[in-house]
Amino acid sequence: MTTEQPTFYFDLASPYAYLAAERIHDVLPVTPVWQPILLGGIWQQSGGRSWAVTDKRAEGIADVEQRASDRGLMPIRWPDPWPANSLYAMRAAIFAQQIGRTVAFSLAAFRQAFAGGKDLSNVDNVLIAAAACELHPNAILKAIETQSVKERLKEATAEAYERGVRGVPSVVVGDRVFWGDDKLEEAAEALR
Repeated sequence: MTTEQPTFYFDLASPYAYLAAERIHDVLPVTPVWQPILLGGIWQQSGGRSWAVTDKRAEGIADVEQRASDRGLMPIRWPDPWPANSLYAMRAAIFAQQIGRTVAFSLAAFRQAFAGGKDLSNVDNVLIAAAACELHPNAILKAIETQSVKERLKEATAEAYERGVRGVPSVVVGDRVFWGDDKLEEAAEALR
């Protein structure tokens, strides 16, 4: 078994990252570092884009809904609009990371979005997720406007790109990138 701690890269706007987040601690033999990044920042460098804005949208939605059902998760309720801008939510995730609450906040926000159907581009919905894990709304409102949080999100996104991350969810083990909810088991094998 490798001694290196894996890194789980995610964006709260990604339904596949939500699916991975709900099971990552059960699948990986080692607790990963949860690292919020801006998927849009990755795409700016790689030229990628969301499958949700292509002719694969209906197929992707059906796949996400089926996976959620197969795993016993609540039925997917899609935010309207989706996809939407996750900038404030991702800044809040960076702040949560800085105070040791990444997992609690991120799971609450993912559930708010994909089990509750709430649009995370609306700051009020981000604040509801924060309150669910006992983060004070005023602290979140202040943090998402601070330069240090903005810079840390940019740095984390750039670091992810440098490590080879081109989409989310991605788990990085050493120099290997496992991209996709369906790659968690391979990442687990690499860790063993």
